[in-house]
Amino acid sequence: MKIKTQQLVEKVRRSPNDSGSFEVQVAILTAKIRTYEEHLQRHPKDKRNRRCMLMAIDCRKKLLAYLRRVRYDAFENTCKQLNIQYTLPPLHRRRITKRWLVKKAFCRKVFEETRKLKAPERLKQRREWQARARAAKEKQAQCEGTPV
Repeated sequence: MKIKTQQLVEKVRRSPNDSGSFEVQVAILTAKIRTYEEHLQRHPKDKRNRRCMLMAIDCRKKLLAYLRRVRYDAFENTCKQLNIQYTLPPLHRRRITKRWLVKKAFCRKVFEETRKLKAPERLKQRREWQARARAAKEKQAQCEGTPV
């Protein structure tokens, strides 16, 4: 474990005395996570170490998110050196229920119906706008053609 940690820390260390920067903390957590993964492959029912691994992953995810927000170049370098694939979290999480799905389907149906009803009106509006735009262009062309 110590050897793995030292090897990973050496890859991302800023200076020889660097032992607490975010990059080094991420490297230490990565070594811990990989050790937990090896252990859990041999002992799949070990719930405590699984929980510890998940907690370490969450901690590393927070550090990487901060690093990505503050110093993106260091974040990219750290991920590349440690072979970490960082995936962005979703913008918002919504728990999908049957009631929500039915409501959404109904809203879509209503939206489509109103859109069909308003289609002729929208077409008429669009033609008016195009006619106005054409008239404005013609007027501008006439103004440019005649010297003042």
